Amino acid sequence: MKRVEGKVVLVTGGASGLGAADARMLAREGAKVVVSDINEAGGKRLAQQIGGSFMRHDVRSESDWQAVIAHTLQRHGKLDVLVNNAGNVITADIEQTSLEQFRLLQAVHAEGTFLGCRHALAVMKEQGGSIVNMASLAALRGCPPVFAYACAKGAIRALTTTLATHCLSLGYPIRCNAVFPGVIDTPLAVSVVGHLPGMGQPDDVAGMVLFLASDESRFVTGAEFVVDNGATARLAS
Repeated sequence: MKRVEGKVVLVTGGASGLGAADARMLAREGAKVVVSDINEAGGKRLAQQIGGSFMRHDVRSESDWQAVIAHTLQRHGKLDVLVNNAGNVITADIEQTSLEQFRLLQAVHAEGTFLGCRHALAVMKEQGGSIVNMASLAALRGCPPVFAYACAKGAIRALTTTLATHCLSLGYPIRCNAVFPGVIDTPLAVSVVGHLPGMGQPDDVAGMVLFLASDESRFVTGAEFVVDNGATARLAS
């Protein structure tokens, strides 16, 4: 069964890692996928492989967001799902983190997600849709070695629940949920922790994104979905 047949999905940071896994799985399940990334070569290659389209996209730029949304609407006539996945990381604790580094990660993660949600909201509030924000386990538990990253993902957590409540209060048919991956075997995670035994695979997260993109999650909004093989539960026990 094609679980997102005919849906139009925009995946930011889709050239590699979690974003690429999301894009591939969504396309396999019938979605028309727009891939956006600053990595033009990787993004174009993936879009060609899955039969989608690519736009160069710096999520910090409002004009880039306007261009990507316009491309999506011109090509497909609608936007059903936004996956705010783009991100980066700096390995530094609070004593090592400069103000410029902190601001950079806030700009990419928090501001980029804000801009995506704001522009998607304008398109979706009449037709309906689903917004999936990529947070991190680092937003749920202390993670000193990636201080600025954890703080930025924490902002995404609050943004998600606040947006979901906003949409509910105004009767907008938009769902907004957040996914919190644990340690997943992606270039981003490997750059921080190296290869560890028992790491999750990108498709483990993509399966959750697929659920939230599909109509199966029609009664789910403002929720947090942890994909960490029980790491959070073990810490709490």
